[in-house]
Amino acid sequence: MIAFEVNDMTCGHCVSTITRALKGVDKDAKVAIDLAAHRVQVDSSSADAEELADAIKDAGYSPTPVASATAPVAAKASGGCCGCGSR
Repeated sequence: MIAFEVNDMTCGHCVSTITRALKGVDKDAKVAIDLAAHRVQVDSSSADAEELADAIKDAGYSPTPVASATAPVAAKASGGCCGCGSR
C-alpha cells in the first residue's frame, strides 16, 4: 500500500479526478481516499510510488508521501468547494 497526503484535495470532484488519474496508471489499482484527512492510499501491482505521485501531480494536485496505514481508509466524497455540486 502506497499512501500520500494531498492537502489541496478539497471536494468530491477532487476525489474523482485523483481516482481517474491513478486508474490511468494502473486500471486494476485499489484506490482508497479519505477526503477529510486528505489521505490517498493506493494498492498497485504494476505502478511504483513515483509513477503514482506523478499521476496525481499531472492531475493538478500536490501529493506528499506518507507512511501507509495498516488498513485502507474508506472512500469518501463530500463538500463542493469548486462548484462541482458534490454534496
